[in-house]
Amino acid sequence: MAFLAVIGRFFLTFLRHVGRLSIFTGAAVSHCFRPPLYPRLIFKQMVEIGYYSLPVVGLTGLFSGMVLALQSHTGFARFSAEGAIATVVVLSITRELGPVLAGLMVAGRIGAAMAAEIGTMKVTEQVDALTTLSTNPFKYLVTPRLIAGVMMLPLLVVVADILGVFGGYLIGTYKLGFNPGNYIARTWEFLEPLDVISGLCKAAVFGFLIVLMGCYHGYYSKGGAQGVGKATTNAVVSASILILVFNYIITELFFAQ
Repeated sequence: MAFLAVIGRFFLTFLRHVGRLSIFTGAAVSHCFRPPLYPRLIFKQMVEIGYYSLPVVGLTGLFSGMVLALQSHTGFARFSAEGAIATVVVLSITRELGPVLAGLMVAGRIGAAMAAEIGTMKVTEQVDALTTLSTNPFKYLVTPRLIAGVMMLPLLVVVADILGVFGGYLIGTYKLGFNPGNYIARTWEFLEPLDVISGLCKAAVFGFLIVLMGCYHGYYSKGGAQGVGKATTNAVVSASILILVFNYIITELFFAQ
């Protein structure tokens, strides 16, 4: 019976967290479509999420494309299929590596920062002060971040895609000896609009998930500095896991035969 009690407590705890997250998500999304909005806060979060994340996302995309070109050449050389390297690089970057790696990088940077900021406000009762001042905490803290996250992640993924393909081009032409014109032609030959669109759709969903997890864990943090640290860790881990899960789901929706 003790074993069954442990299972029951785990199941009830899981349902409680799922229910609380569902209510939080519904409230956050509903406030995005109801006035008032705070354009200045939205713009501030767009700069924080988008502009300040450009270096890490750009470097990640660039070196991922370079490594992908090298590894593809190592494998394809065994089958005399080196001509497919450009196609593999562009499809891998636009479909998978660009959105996923950009999402994981932003989750580590932005998700942690949001959870720490909102968590600190929560444990120091600044969130309660907003309510006292007749300011909805969701409107002031969550809604601007959600809107900015959904808007800026696709733009970051565009940058990651461009730099990733450029990194593959650099390795292909300067190290592996491909003709630049032929490499560019092979890059465009098999690239379709759906490949880029699927990656941008993934980016928008990932942006929503990253901001949602950061705000959720920060909003419900408790226990002082230790609780804020735990919320920060949980925000990054949960956002990263959800990115990988929804990456498969969206890929299944777009490319399943």
